[in-house]
Amino acid sequence: MKLKLKTRSSAAKRYQKTKTGKIIRRQAFTGHILEKKSPTRKRNLRQKSLVSRGDLKPIYLMLPN
Repeated sequence: MKLKLKTRSSAAKRYQKTKTGKIIRRQAFTGHILEKKSPTRKRNLRQKSLVSRGDLKPIYLMLPN
């Protein structure tokens, strides 16, 4: 009998897999203290970014499906 792996719901809310298998995340520094950040900086922080190679392995384990 093969055990099914469960997805970590916390990771599922934070990360998305692309069709090629890369993982996308939200930018940091966008939650609060936005008054002192310039509009250009805030606009650039809206973009999604890729997870770095060093963080990929644990995230892949949290998102098995």
